[in-house]
Amino acid sequence: VQLQASGGGLVQAGGSLTLSCVVSGRTFSSYGMAWFRQAPGKDRDFVASIIGRGTNTHYADSVKGRFTISRDNAKNTVYLLMNSLKPEDTALYYCAAAKNSWGPRENEYGTWGQGTLVTVSS
Repeated sequence: VQLQASGGGLVQAGGSLTLSCVVSGRTFSSYGMAWFRQAPGKDRDFVASIIGRGTNTHYADSVKGRFTISRDNAKNTVYLLMNSLKPEDTALYYCAAAKNSWGPRENEYGTWGQGTLVTVSS
């Protein structure tokens, strides 16, 4: 399984961006998927996750109500819609895949994408 994230960019505070992560392989629906982010000089943090069937999601408190994770299993793609962006959302965003798991811990995820940079200006 390989992951390719895209969609990052520069946006003003209050704006929106949608990140995409395309996953190679034929068993995408069996993987829980997540987005993590790493701000400059900080540890990588959990953002959101979604179960393989797409029926359940989980969010970090800092993004609840602003971000939405979704997936299209026919397209092997997971999305992160980010609304009401704040300067503190500036980070490198990573998508990650976990076989039969979808929790908030990094060590659940065995496969990672390369990251896409989101910069939010004030």
